[in-house]
Amino acid sequence: MSERQTVSFTQMKDGTKEDYDLLERLEKPYLSLTADRVMDELRRQGEVSLEGYRITRLDHGLQSASRALREGADIDWVVGTLLHDIGDGLAPQNHDRFSAEVIRPFVRWDVAWVVEHHGIFQMLYYGHHYGWDRNARDQFKDHPCFESCAAFCERWDQASFDPDYVAEPLATFEPMVREVFARTAYDPAVIREGEVTGLPPL
Repeated sequence: MSERQTVSFTQMKDGTKEDYDLLERLEKPYLSLTADRVMDELRRQGEVSLEGYRITRLDHGLQSASRALREGADIDWVVGTLLHDIGDGLAPQNHDRFSAEVIRPFVRWDVAWVVEHHGIFQMLYYGHHYGWDRNARDQFKDHPCFESCAAFCERWDQASFDPDYVAEPLATFEPMVREVFARTAYDPAVIREGEVTGLPPL
């Protein structure tokens, strides 16, 4: 067994260029496995779910993404939709923002914005049952992605808790997940800051 390579420092401020070159080199294989970790988390969501729902979190993601795919959405929308609740396991109180950070380096900015804000937009459907403001999303009414997020929630998210819906299997989406996470992080040609594509028309 080869000896494990480590940096020389115990405080980051004391690191040398050689230390940071080593870290950069060792990080590359780890970064290349991001899609594997995402797929593992999706599978885990099929085994452990929040109580009360009639389907698992994986089923919900698959249903949502299947609706997007079947309506002709592009790869950014499909993968963003599949992963819109990927943060549920570690960040149930702010899963929308957590999920958005997972995909943000690799998808268009409007897709990441929609995933980041879908939680507050979803309150339209149930907030009043808890005494919350179901129209809290209106604070974003002038944002260019408002209509996209409203449509995302109506067409793909809130409708996808149906145990009788026949969704595509995870294998359908795995090549798309791998393609998206193989992109160069924060590539301006991918992010397309300020451009709003919107959902495909019905």
